[in-house]
Amino acid sequence: MKKSVYAWSILLTLAVGMLAGFLIRDDVSFYLQSVKKPALTPPAWVFPAVWTVLYVLMAWGLARVLVRAGQRAVRSRALTLYVAQLFFNFFWSILFFHVRAYLFSLVWLAILWLLILAMARAFSRADRAAAYLQVPYLAWVAFAGYLNLMVFLLN
Repeated sequence: MKKSVYAWSILLTLAVGMLAGFLIRDDVSFYLQSVKKPALTPPAWVFPAVWTVLYVLMAWGLARVLVRAGQRAVRSRALTLYVAQLFFNFFWSILFFHVRAYLFSLVWLAILWLLILAMARAFSRADRAAAYLQVPYLAWVAFAGYLNLMVFLLN
């Protein structure tokens, strides 16, 4: 049971990330070639590597909560926030790369950051380690906010 919760959590989360990547693949080429980027922009290969690790960490945290949470209400809240942040995560890529709505995507990203924070707090009610697994995600989304803001200002 426990192993399947971890496996499904990770597989489904990675599938959402892969679908977003697939949907914006042509738009990323435009971004890399035509959009002015800030000086602190990492090389293109960094993004899929980092996102893969972050998706695994967020899914691992969710699985820990689902396996360890004693109260149904705690699991339900954590899962609801997880799905909400994953929804915002998925659509940020489309808003930023495909729609090229840089200001709107920055606001969307701020909401995503708040959802991640709320999710981590909900995770901590069941398992503190699950919450700590979200810290790199929070940090990366904050950095993405800087990049998003600078792309908006430069373009």
